[in-house]
Amino acid sequence: MAEGDSIFSKIIRREIPSEFLHEDDQCIAIKDINPQAPVHFLVIPRKPIPQLSKADDSDQQLLGHLLIVARKVAAEQNLTKGYRVVINDGPGGGPEVFRLHIHVLGGRQMSWPPG
Repeated sequence: MAEGDSIFSKIIRREIPSEFLHEDDQCIAIKDINPQAPVHFLVIPRKPIPQLSKADDSDQQLLGHLLIVARKVAAEQNLTKGYRVVINDGPGGGPEVFRLHIHVLGGRQMSWPPG
């Protein structure tokens, strides 16, 4: 699939509707359409990075920004008792969309080990 055809690219371009929780020049945060917790949102960089293991060292600032946005949106979503941050990488990691994105899940007790 060409990068321009990914679901996240279409959401970023607003070709597919989504509930935006945050938007800036580097990333967006949206509610997950198939939530696995009472609060489940995604932080997606505008730069199309296929997966974390394929990020460049030059992406260091962007990757840090994604985590700061995750923290800020988690606070806005009132996740005061904690939350889980997940990045799936590669086919063995179980991503449904092969483009770097961060899952933030909260609002219930998380179990360990994760599934």
